[in-house]
Amino acid sequence: MSPDLVWVRPRDVDLDLFGLTHVGRVRKENQDHFMLCTVHPQVVVHGTSLPDAESLPLRGERVATYMLVADGVGGGSGGGEASRLTLATIMQYVASSLRSYHAAGTASDTEFHQALTGAALEAHAAVREKQAQEPDSKMATTLTLAVAVFPWMYVTQVGDSRCYRYWDGELTQLTHDQTVAQGLADEGVIPADLVARSPFSHVLSSAIGGDAALPVVTRIEIPRGCVILLATDGLTKYVQNAEIRERIEGMGSSEQLCRSLLETALERGGSDNITLIAARAPIGGKDVAPVSLGRAR
Repeated sequence: MSPDLVWVRPRDVDLDLFGLTHVGRVRKENQDHFMLCTVHPQVVVHGTSLPDAESLPLRGERVATYMLVADGVGGGSGGGEASRLTLATIMQYVASSLRSYHAAGTASDTEFHQALTGAALEAHAAVREKQAQEPDSKMATTLTLAVAVFPWMYVTQVGDSRCYRYWDGELTQLTHDQTVAQGLADEGVIPADLVARSPFSHVLSSAIGGDAALPVVTRIEIPRGCVILLATDGLTKYVQNAEIRERIEGMGSSEQLCRSLLETALERGGSDNITLIAARAPIGGKDVAPVSLGRAR
């Protein structure tokens, strides 16, 4: 197989995409939300004398693929409202930002970085405004947004939901948890191996709608055959990175991978809402399942 094949742009039919969300075994409400979509330039015909307008090439080639997870935090239903409002705000940005995709992957992609950072901060402002209208409700959420503009992917993170890339036998965690415990480890106050056991391991130092929102944008190449996984901490508190890598190595499809990881998290306690998105474009486009979404339960 020629190594050049990993840089052949995948068609829509080559994509294997799947997302799901689950309330878990303890919580009564699912405050996670996710979105998985592809973006296309499209022509909408409002009137024509042509008898066969439906046969015209009105939808252009895929511009980008968006994957978003948001893990709501807060009392009552505030977290769920924060995560819902965050995804709605981001999608408004998607609908109005086609002009910036041309810069993706170029030396001048500062515009794209700024647009993604701006989208996260717009969501932060929207949640803060909503909370001001409902002062008795605490509203905040994480946000992990992955935008694939082949052969590049841009990951925007606020909070501790994660994004991974698996490629050539290696699993890379592309995001850095924005928690108080991780911050203490970064400063050398506590050892890195004690972060997971710290009482501050799930206390966010940055959140959409929180006291501070500090978006971090990372760019990485996504060759054909790599696997992208987004997950809220309802998964990662139960399944470690080494086991995630093993599951990806043996995956049959994105749906099978997500359902397998979900089942493991539920078996080990399922104390939080669990949300997952998996994406890949196998080389050659073989054995690709259609895009599908798991229902919230």
